[in-house]
Amino acid sequence: MAKDFSKTANDIVKNVGGKDNVKSVTHCVTRLRLVLKDQSKADDDAVRDVLNVKGLAKQGGQYQIIIGTDVGTAYDELLKVVGPVKEEAPIDENLDEEKDSLFNRFFKTISGCIFPILGLMIASGMIKGILTLLVTLGITASDGGIYQILYAGADGLMYFMPIIIGFSAGKYFGGNPYLTAALGAALVYPDIITLYNNGTSLSFAGIPVVLASYANSVFPIILASWAESKVEKFWKKVIPDVISMMFVPFMTLIVMVPVTFLVIGPIMTAVSNLLASGTEALWSLSPVIAGVILGAFWQVIVIFGLHYAFVPILVNNIATNGVDPINAVLGISVMALVGAGVGYAFKQKNQELKAESLTCSLTAFLGVTEPIIYSIALPKKRPFVAAFVGGGIGGGILAASGAAMQGFGNGGIFQTLMMISPTDSMNVVWFLISSAVAIVISGIVSYMICITEPLSDAKASANETENKGKQIIELDA
Repeated sequence: MAKDFSKTANDIVKNVGGKDNVKSVTHCVTRLRLVLKDQSKADDDAVRDVLNVKGLAKQGGQYQIIIGTDVGTAYDELLKVVGPVKEEAPIDENLDEEKDSLFNRFFKTISGCIFPILGLMIASGMIKGILTLLVTLGITASDGGIYQILYAGADGLMYFMPIIIGFSAGKYFGGNPYLTAALGAALVYPDIITLYNNGTSLSFAGIPVVLASYANSVFPIILASWAESKVEKFWKKVIPDVISMMFVPFMTLIVMVPVTFLVIGPIMTAVSNLLASGTEALWSLSPVIAGVILGAFWQVIVIFGLHYAFVPILVNNIATNGVDPINAVLGISVMALVGAGVGYAFKQKNQELKAESLTCSLTAFLGVTEPIIYSIALPKKRPFVAAFVGGGIGGGILAASGAAMQGFGNGGIFQTLMMISPTDSMNVVWFLISSAVAIVISGIVSYMICITEPLSDAKASANETENKGKQIIELDA
């Protein structure tokens, strides 16, 4: 039976302060993401109690309403209610930021610039994985047309990352995204790359330029885009409107291109390398212990909204080192939830609860964990404990093996494609072994410790536990 999201949308708008209080609306895989003009006007308890709403989170200036895999339908109905609001708008950097530490604001900003292209990055990694598999099986050759063309589509995103992120960051900071993309293009301009590769010295007006390889880079263009937005706003104020179309971009580029190469690029390249080196150093101290902890508790970190701080580091690991062992382990926590959901389902005699749990487990197996977290694991609690056990053991095994992801992506079965290494055939094998261990152990533990819901009270219990779950997961990051 199809869910009615018309009432859901109307009740949401009513309880967030009316459509006049909604500044912008967008959504991700499972959440409606609203930017409200005044968050104090929203009735959080009432929003949590709305039909089809699984929870609420307030992070990075966004009012995030957790719906699940039906979020697209809810989003369409919400737009009908709120009318012509901006579907994508830069988040007001001052909104709720006085409550945030500088550390949180820094990583939220970077994540906000990267988030719009995460899907593309995942697609890139999957295509590379498929191509590696085809070459390994002898179906195609690495110098053949199929490989070369598809690899260009996959690796082109990573190579020209400064251009893509430049556009995204320009929109985020409220600047001209085409100008910030142009800054990114300058960083990967072929002649500049050639000078760097040849070790040629370069100066600008007598000032030495520290050349670096900006292909695949993330941080330099983000800072450059922020600076560009400030410079552009300045020129808009001082240049007459009648000539602003030509001279604002002209003056902005005249200032920002040299500043980016002389100052921003070298500084942020050093920061990027430091982050990658620091991550490797921490991991090398005890990869097994790190694997156990992350495999067990990563989904808890996701619930509390702390994962945004890891995203730039994980992306940077791929951009700087080409592989990432940390993100590989994080995928094991997803498989553990799959096992926990299946174990809980087999313990139930109520067909409705069994079907719901198996559906959520399948969704998690495909890489989307929020439905199982907010419908099963968090409200019931015991399945989550089971996932901690299986995820920790599976994560420790994978970390001990030294396996690493070959691209950036989410967990779930599709992560397998990004574990296919052109140089280490065991890389994907260890991932499959660790995933199987996480699923089986979590499933067994879940079946052993979960209770069987009484048939007569199952539906009421489900509603009660879901409401309890809603009250737990409202977070102010």
